[in-house]
Amino acid sequence: MKPERRHSLSIKLLRLVLLWALLVGIVLSCAQILYDLQKERSLIDSTATQILAMSRDPATQAVYSLDREMAMQVVEGLFQHEAVRFASIGHPDEAALAYREEPLTDSRYRPITDRLFGAEQSYSIELHGRSPYNEYYGDLRLTLDTLPYGSAFLQRSLIIMLSGILRAMAMAFVLFLIYHVLLTKPLARIIGHIADINPDQPGKMHIPMLAGQEKNELGIWINKANELLDSIERNSHRRREAEANLLHMAQHDTLTGLPNRSMLQEQLGRILTDAGRRQRGVAVLCCGLDDFKEVNEQFSYHSGDSLLVAVADRLRANSGRLGSLARLGGDQFALIQTGINEPYEAAELAQTILDDLNRPFELGGHSISLRATIGITLFPDDGDDAEKLLQKAEQTMMLAKARSRNRYQFYIASLDSEMRIRRELEKDLRGALARNEFHLVYQPQVSYSSNRVVGVEALIRWQHPERGLVPPDLFIPLAEQNGSIIGIGEWVLEQACQQLSQWHRDGFSDLRMAVNLSTVQLHHSELSKLVTNLMQRYKLPAYSLELEVTETGLMEDISAAANHLSKLKKAGVLIAIDDFGTGYSSLSYLRGLPLDKIKIDKSFVLDVLVDEDDATIVRAIIQLGRSLNMQVIAEGVESAAQEAYIIDQGCSEGQGYYYSRPLSAPALADWLRNYDARSAADQHGAKHQL
Repeated sequence: MKPERRHSLSIKLLRLVLLWALLVGIVLSCAQILYDLQKERSLIDSTATQILAMSRDPATQAVYSLDREMAMQVVEGLFQHEAVRFASIGHPDEAALAYREEPLTDSRYRPITDRLFGAEQSYSIELHGRSPYNEYYGDLRLTLDTLPYGSAFLQRSLIIMLSGILRAMAMAFVLFLIYHVLLTKPLARIIGHIADINPDQPGKMHIPMLAGQEKNELGIWINKANELLDSIERNSHRRREAEANLLHMAQHDTLTGLPNRSMLQEQLGRILTDAGRRQRGVAVLCCGLDDFKEVNEQFSYHSGDSLLVAVADRLRANSGRLGSLARLGGDQFALIQTGINEPYEAAELAQTILDDLNRPFELGGHSISLRATIGITLFPDDGDDAEKLLQKAEQTMMLAKARSRNRYQFYIASLDSEMRIRRELEKDLRGALARNEFHLVYQPQVSYSSNRVVGVEALIRWQHPERGLVPPDLFIPLAEQNGSIIGIGEWVLEQACQQLSQWHRDGFSDLRMAVNLSTVQLHHSELSKLVTNLMQRYKLPAYSLELEVTETGLMEDISAAANHLSKLKKAGVLIAIDDFGTGYSSLSYLRGLPLDKIKIDKSFVLDVLVDEDDATIVRAIIQLGRSLNMQVIAEGVESAAQEAYIIDQGCSEGQGYYYSRPLSAPALADWLRNYDARSAADQHGAKHQL
């Protein structure tokens, strides 16, 4: 790569050097010409003085003897000099003894010479006799024409100027050659080598060292340039590695090394395109672990990560039957089975995976058993879009897990309808609070020791304008997912505290209000502050408000739960663990939590008289509560026989349809008055019989 000639550094240097050389040459030549001008003027004066000195004695003799002929000879002798134009000998007061005058010589240079030297220069010398008398006889006068001197000066000036310019040009050319040889030519060679360098691999080709340039600036520049090329090569290599790592990180799960969701979708898209061309089937399997949260809580999150890696390794064992394997996030994995002809092939793979995962994992000296649920979608039967097939597989897995675990489930069209209903409910749920679609109902809680109603549980209801009454077990999980549970929970607490305050003013001063807390609410940082403000605002006595938290909610993060519950206890509320027996609590966890009451889940109470396992669980929970000095309340009491059994086992309180269905606030107030009246009548009758 060569620069354009007009942009060449050599040409620019030649121009610059030539310009300055010309300027310097002209200035020096002008100075020399001025000096020569002064010398030429002095030369005219000295020449005239010499001529007069040489002619003084003959002229003095002629004028002394008044010899006209001799005087004319002297004058004619003066005209032998080419510059003499006028000469005379004589006394100034008398006629000249002899004289001669010639006109000025005509020349094209005379305007110049006349300005420099004048047209003519006149000189004179006095003629005296010999000593001791020194008698004055007259004057010898001389006039010189300056043209001969001026012409000679102009010729010399021209030569001086031309020679100065030529010397400047020669010097400039020599400097140009020196610069070109020493700098621009080596630079051009270096540029040629640089042009041959591969920009993708700059360190593979170094600039060769030029002979004789090893220790000068060019040599140093070449060395530094080569070092820079090596540095660029290293940095480029590191950058490419970093980009590759970033791309890998963007496309793979950092824990297991498996492709992530985005990469899986790309792979699945290519797989579906190829399968469509070959007219082959594809199965998308979404695998979700059933018990992973409990493993994290029982052991540690580090152990949970190790378990996920082990699960990924076990899934890789089926790679020969798979087109792709990925981790979707959390405890969910996706497997793509290619080239299938019948659905049973996907079923066989799913069952193989379930069997593999059922084999215990050895982790940190512990043997861990896992269960999993798999959702399956088929191409092209269930769709031909990668994202939709994966989404349907996930939905199928989630719904299958909600109904039953440790199994596989094929996608069916009815799932779309169910998911669509869930999405519509979630959308409507966001504005339900603002539209005043929620209301509270209250179910009484009876103390068996006093046979009195000691509390009520506030239960939220959603009256949908189109779908009617929506069950809490349907919309509460949706509210927890979209975050609206915080606002709904605050509204429930506000309404419950307001109603409890009103009942206290109406005479039910010993009544206690139980309110359910979701897991999301429990871990909200402002919960304790909210509860404290509500109790102060409505002037509720300490421990008149009871907050119920589910066992599974506590177990998600036991240490955080303990911290939040301690803050609530300081606010003056009671803490009850709800749905006890359905989770995975242990005695050690219960001892570390500030709990006041254990609530037996109604699923155990329902069949306590006919199912020995349920009866055993109920007895164990009651015994556990008594050992921990906690009250035990049973929910779901629907018959006198169930009541008699749990009372006999030592249960403190009961709640269920046997006493009352959930009622509105006015209806519950009437029910409380009637219940108190009935209790008083029963007590009176018992005393009368005694």
